Amino acid sequence: ADNLLHSIQLLANVSRLLADKAIASFKVNQGKLSEALARNPILVTALNPIIGYQKAAEIAKQAYREGRPIIDVALENTDLDRARLEVLLDPEKLTAGGL
Repeated sequence: ADNLLHSIQLLANVSRLLADKAIASFKVNQGKLSEALARNPILVTALNPIIGYQKAAEIAKQAYREGRPIIDVALENTDLDRARLEVLLDPEKLTAGGL
């Protein structure tokens, strides 16, 4: 029991150090984050009700294969304009629950 309590105390101390010395100083690279998010194939699921699963899957595969943003490939392969695609593929709205 004494060893268990000692181990728990060590873990608690290390957790505080990790938070103070490492996690608190993390800086988000917004450009890289936005770039990676724009290429994430999961975004096309928002297009399924509008263009169908098959077409959305083709867009996701092409975007992944070419390393391009989903919105650019969708713009080329659908009749939807950029403004509509920006609304449909907005990650913030997609993660907030509902469109």
